[in-house]
Amino acid sequence: MKLVYAIVNNDDTYAVSKGLTKEGISATKLSSTGGFLMAGNTTFLICCEDEKVDTVISVCKEFSRKRKHYVPSSSLIEQSIGDSVPVEVTIGGATIFVTDIERFEKV
Repeated sequence: MKLVYAIVNNDDTYAVSKGLTKEGISATKLSSTGGFLMAGNTTFLICCEDEKVDTVISVCKEFSRKRKHYVPSSSLIEQSIGDSVPVEVTIGGATIFVTDIERFEKV
């Protein structure tokens, strides 16, 4: 058994959730916040058989798209001098962690 943590942008939550459901994979969704832009994310906790891990990752890759976003440069540094200039950053995609599970019970 594996535990997959998949962190996706809030804009992709519905599509990822629907894709996982279509594959017969259940997940727990948690609201989370990214540390860099302080933007909303969803963290999926997915416990699955080892052979399903590649399917979970494929679904996350398919439905989590990267996008460009502009943020004020003053939000990227603590002290701002003068006017802030918008800076283009890439957001979205998925961050995925896979860990071994010693024991799993659903009671």
